This record gives sequence, C-alpha cells and structure tokens, in this order.
Amino acid sequence: MKNVTIKLIHLFVSTIILMMVTAPFVNAQDEEKKPDRPVRNLFESNLLIDNQTAIVPVKGTFEFDIMHRFGTWQNGYDDFWGIFAPSNIRLGFTYVAVKKLQLGFGLTKQNHLLDFNVKYAILEQTRSGRIPLALSYYGNMAIDARDGSNFETGTDRYSFFHQLMVARKFSDKLSVQGSFNFSHFNAVQAFKNDAGEVLPVRENDHMSFSILGRYKITDGTSFIFSYDRPITDHEQADPEANLSFGVEFVTSSHAFQLFIGNYRGIVPQYNHALNQQSFGDNEILIGFNMTRLWNF
Repeated sequence: MKNVTIKLIHLFVSTIILMMVTAPFVNAQDEEKKPDRPVRNLFESNLLIDNQTAIVPVKGTFEFDIMHRFGTWQNGYDDFWGIFAPSNIRLGFTYVAVKKLQLGFGLTKQNHLLDFNVKYAILEQTRSGRIPLALSYYGNMAIDARDGSNFETGTDRYSFFHQLMVARKFSDKLSVQGSFNFSHFNAVQAFKNDAGEVLPVRENDHMSFSILGRYKITDGTSFIFSYDRPITDHEQADPEANLSFGVEFVTSSHAFQLFIGNYRGIVPQYNHALNQQSFGDNEILIGFNMTRLWNF
C-alpha cells in the first residue's frame, strides 16, 4: 500500500504542477481588455459530492444544504437497492459575512453530529491568468452529541478536519481540484493483543488526499467525480479509498447533485478516516445533495 500511496502522491503533485504551467499566457493588450477579476463559476456549488470546493461565494451569501445518503444496494429488491434502508442525512447552513470568509454549521443523523466549519479563499484564480490557481482552506470541529455513556470523558466527543484545496478552471467546461486533508479524533477504538496490551485500532490522526472534478455537458448539467485516497497506515483498520461519481444540475440559486459512492458518512473526517465500505464488495449507495442560495 505504501508504494501505491507514494505513486499517487507523486501523481497528485505532478497534477498540481501541470495545472500551474498550463496557465493561459495573455499579452498586455488582453489584460487591458479583461478586468483582473476571479474566474466565473470555478465550481457550481460549495459542495462537490462529499468534498468542499475551493470557492467561497460573494459576501452576503446564505446557503442551505440538504445532504442525503441511502443505504447500500447489497440487498437489491429487498430494500429497493438501499432506498428503504436506514439512511444518513445532514442539514447544513453557511454564511459569507466577510469577503472570502465563510462560516457554517450543520446537523448530521450519524452519531447525532453537530459540526462548526470555516472556509477561507486564500487565492482566487483570475480571468487574466495572473493567478492561475485557486487556493482555499477549510476546517471543521464535529461534536458527537450522543448520550454521555458512549464516552469516557467529554473531550472524547470531538473530532477535527483540516483541508488545503488547490483548484483550477481549465476551460468553460472543465474544473479540477486537489487537496491534502488531515483528520483528528480525540478518541479511537482499542483492542487487546496476544500479550494483553491495549492498543488503538487506528491512529488518532489520519492524512489523505483528494482529487475531484466537474465537466460541463450543457450550461446547467455537469458530470462530477470525487476520489479520496488514505495516506496514513493504521494498526488494524485502514480505511477504504472513497470513490463517487454522478451528475449535477444547476440554476442561478440551486444545485442538485445525484451520485453513487462507497461511503455513507457525510462529515468529512468520518469519510476519510473511518470508511470501511468498498466498491469491490458491492457496498455502494445512492446519494444526493441539494443547495439553495440567498443573497443579502
């Protein structure tokens, strides 16, 4: 796994370098004609399946998100390919109070999670090509709000996620993003080895990287995909890589994404560090996201 991971990291870094060196060259006359403003519609939404995108909407934007994941389709018709199985859902709210800075919170069915999050656009890709990439940071803190009997101490409830995103809009149709991700859980499961020692099943910290993209088929319809690759090796329970793909439909104030994937969690650290479902075992599910924007 280590050799594969190293190769994938090299591929990720090479992709970022390629995104930089293929930035469009514009002459002085072109720059005079085009104002040096951020590119339009780097992505169509704050979300792309289960990952954040590098965009931060304009100041004064309020967004409401509904993120729904059905059960896996292993049982086929018995639970109508997961649609009637137990599901996971998140309701999210974000607001851009200051230019380039977005604040939000959400409620998730799984483990009664309450999360608070922040996203900041460090760099924005410009239309002139002077800045060829977008660079953004996203972070959250999630609180497991189940009964206290599930935890030894109050701080065991907390988990954290940090993400540094690099994105580029190559054309009116194609946008690609890569990110390095860091997840932390204050408490993890443990086991006893043959010597009777108590050891953690997994590390408290987990690193991963992601590649995602959007290809526009029409003005309002796009093909979307997302892939998360674990980097950290754990004692017993290495997470599975996450793969998902689907379609996105957008209007000026709405986005709807319909997709299939192999992970049920919604809060990112749970997907990146804890997912044990795989495509190879047919542990695949249907999901959708709906977003609604208001400007104040």
